[in-house]
Amino acid sequence: MTKVKICGIKTLSDAKFAVDYGVDAIGFVFAKSIRNISKEKARAIVQKLPPFVTTVGLFVNDTAENIEAICRFCGLDAIQLHGNERPSLLNKLKVFKTIKAFRIQNEKDIIPIRKYKPDAILLDGYSENKMGGTGTSFDWKIVKGLRTSIPVIVAGGLTHLNVSQAIRIVNPYAVDVSSGVESSPGKKDRKLIKKFIDAAKG
Repeated sequence: MTKVKICGIKTLSDAKFAVDYGVDAIGFVFAKSIRNISKEKARAIVQKLPPFVTTVGLFVNDTAENIEAICRFCGLDAIQLHGNERPSLLNKLKVFKTIKAFRIQNEKDIIPIRKYKPDAILLDGYSENKMGGTGTSFDWKIVKGLRTSIPVIVAGGLTHLNVSQAIRIVNPYAVDVSSGVESSPGKKDRKLIKKFIDAAKG
């Protein structure tokens, strides 16, 4: 069954609701964003989550030292790199599980992926002004040209209305949603969370 990650969580109540409804992973945004959370608030949420829920920190073009410090402080399980990070940065962070995000416009965007050796690859929609949380999808059929044994996570413009189609076409390890379960930018909607998880796991 495809796993589900909800990113941009900012409150304990939203995190616990998502976990109780069957989400597999919770994402915290430490980059500049409307969904940004302080390391202190993230740590407080992580400490209240049950075991077997993966906690992920999202960073954009940050230093290895700062990323590691925040992840250790919060007790996170994995790191999601959503900027223009070089493969060498991932090598410095191997003590954690790493997810490298790539913004996809066309088949050429698949080529650079081969240079990286993360624990998972996240494929996101392209936006000129945003590195993540764009609400923009991409042509999922492009992914058929990607030959890799590394788990693939699909993100970008996913909602309860299209996630089952994305899963059918790509057959990913997981799907990642943020704006697709929000009633307004940065505000999670519990009805949409339920609908998304039902659609992804149904």
